[in-house]
Amino acid sequence: MLRDELNDALKTAMKARDERTTATLRMVLAGLKDKDIAARTKGVTTGIGDDEARTVMQNMVRQRRDSIAMYEKGGRADLVKQENEEISIIERFLPKQMDAAATEKAVKAAIAETAAASMKDMGKVMGVLKQRYAGQMDMSMVGPLVKKLLGA
Repeated sequence: MLRDELNDALKTAMKARDERTTATLRMVLAGLKDKDIAARTKGVTTGIGDDEARTVMQNMVRQRRDSIAMYEKGGRADLVKQENEEISIIERFLPKQMDAAATEKAVKAAIAETAAASMKDMGKVMGVLKQRYAGQMDMSMVGPLVKKLLGA
């Protein structure tokens, strides 16, 4: 289970006195705990599953990438370095992301499979991609590609 991997890595980082990894993993585990608490209102008492946990972690990576862009504009190289380190730590626990060529190939296959012809069919295409490639591609990056290929 993903949570066990995170806890084991946290213990290892603490023993090694790796402050950046320790802080990052504690932040990730706190984010997952927040989601667990939010899920209780929906009747989920066992906590969120691995798929939802990976989604939370992908959102954390996306937030850091957004922060990097702002820090670069502000000339804060120290914070850019910190955010990049956090991204690399979080990504160790996520599935390998598809490269641009593989993503485009998958999008084209999904368009062909759903017989999508216009922007009206974008939801169908995105649904297929989310179902098959959850965690392997950043859906916020895929959306513009689908629009482009559908001729928007």
